Amino acid sequence: MKKKQLIRFFIGIGVIVLLNFLANQFFFRIDLTEDQRYTIAPATERLLEKLEEPVFITVYLEGNDIPPAFKRLRTTVKEKLEEFTAYAGNNIRFRFEDITQETDKKKLNERIYNLIKKGIQPTNLVDKEGGSTVERLIIPGAMVSYEGKEAPVMLLRGNQRTKGLSSEQILNQSVENVEYELASAIRQLTNNERKRIGIIQGYGNLRPIQMADMITSLQKFYDVFLVPMQKQPELKGLDAIIVAKPDSAFSEEDKYKIDQFIVNGGKALFFVDALKSDTILRGESTLLIKNDLNLDDLFFRYGVRLNDNVIQDLTSSGAIPMTVGNMGSQPQVKLMPWRFFPLVNTFSKHPIVRNLDAVYLHYVGTIDTVKAVAIQKTPLMFTSPYSKVNAVPAQIDFNEARLNPDPRQYRAGPQSVAYLLEGKFHSLYANRITQVDPRFKMFKEYGNPSKIIICSDGDLPANEIDPKTGKPAALGYDQFMNTTFANKDFILHAVDYLIDENGVIAARAKEVVLRPLDKLKVQEERLQWQLINLVLPIVVIVILGLIRAYWRKRKYAV
Repeated sequence: MKKKQLIRFFIGIGVIVLLNFLANQFFFRIDLTEDQRYTIAPATERLLEKLEEPVFITVYLEGNDIPPAFKRLRTTVKEKLEEFTAYAGNNIRFRFEDITQETDKKKLNERIYNLIKKGIQPTNLVDKEGGSTVERLIIPGAMVSYEGKEAPVMLLRGNQRTKGLSSEQILNQSVENVEYELASAIRQLTNNERKRIGIIQGYGNLRPIQMADMITSLQKFYDVFLVPMQKQPELKGLDAIIVAKPDSAFSEEDKYKIDQFIVNGGKALFFVDALKSDTILRGESTLLIKNDLNLDDLFFRYGVRLNDNVIQDLTSSGAIPMTVGNMGSQPQVKLMPWRFFPLVNTFSKHPIVRNLDAVYLHYVGTIDTVKAVAIQKTPLMFTSPYSKVNAVPAQIDFNEARLNPDPRQYRAGPQSVAYLLEGKFHSLYANRITQVDPRFKMFKEYGNPSKIIICSDGDLPANEIDPKTGKPAALGYDQFMNTTFANKDFILHAVDYLIDENGVIAARAKEVVLRPLDKLKVQEERLQWQLINLVLPIVVIVILGLIRAYWRKRKYAV
């Protein structure tokens, strides 16, 4: 009997040793959660496995008195970093630090100031406890360091003011974005193979100072060049191009360059206005007319049509200052809703726009799709359901901001204002380039798969210029509403997807479903569930113990 037990014991030990050996040789992880919250994207895995030197991550979301919702975010960050170490090993090193425990106020203020300078913005939370108001300083950010370089990470993403969501929903979106934010910072610091982006110039496009924040933000990940189209024989050597708010017609020669760049697999991002302001009458109105860019046939061949109209949005729009009266001898200025400046807050589920804050647009038109063989068309952004579409020419009276709108006129429904097109594009110049044309040998009618994004607002990538200092403001910032919208995030995500759709942008597709408890039901059934969870297990154990004692007594009774 003892010999058999010893054999079983050693067999068990052998099985355990064998399993450990196999686990060390063949790495795998199993995520049994419904929403796969502990699974990281394949691109993130590759990024972590390629790390050659340690990446140090300091998380400042720490403290014993942070609210429960932020504890959930902190727990998610910790779990995600532990997942990172499973793939990167000792090349991911992280720690949590609570700088609010600093007793010296001067040192604390210095540290907070330094974090703000580096891009990590603290936030003050006000709670009521025991009838009194308690203010807590929360720092929902992290600093990623690699070989002497640093990149800030804001873990709390989402502007409640622009999204119109509850605090719980905003925090849930932040939880969903943790992997992308951390992986994106690591990629920024470790990326040695930088793609090349060309910003098209020469057609009245935005000036560099008007795109300063976009250019600076893109330069963290890519090499960015200003490309004077008329002087460039071709666009080879670039991975993507950006056409930002042209106001004059493209020549056929330059349009051909763009066409062949896209057909050969180059990526493109177009921010174009279908309309332009022709005249401004005494500062009271403006006339919008068609903006002839000579790109309509190119877009039509690729699968979309920019319509000659302008959208008004009843429920989600920006504001402009208007004089509404006088107080004594001083004019009384008030911000009035300007429905020609939509705040786009409705998006598709594509990773480019998933969990995106509102995007601020100016005089935007509608986009329709047309037949294009083998081209997949994905709408990205929509105005609200309460939209009105105005045909051109349209005279826009600024006094309209003072008037109460008629809701019956705003029934056009959501209008698409940005499209992603993917596939093998058919050249606009098919059957036009003959054998006697010197371009014939290099011409391609069909080429490599590519992707382009077309947005019907040329102002989306434009940052404001401070009139006092002449310096550019943050992209998406509106001085009148004192709010920064998600224009920059949209561009960064769009470029990231265009250049590498299998990159870390794929992590933005992760969805963590909120499963809130029914508070009324919890209150009503509280005692019942307390008894089930606390008393029932004890009762079951006692019953099983009595049954076992009775069975042993019967079995061994003489």
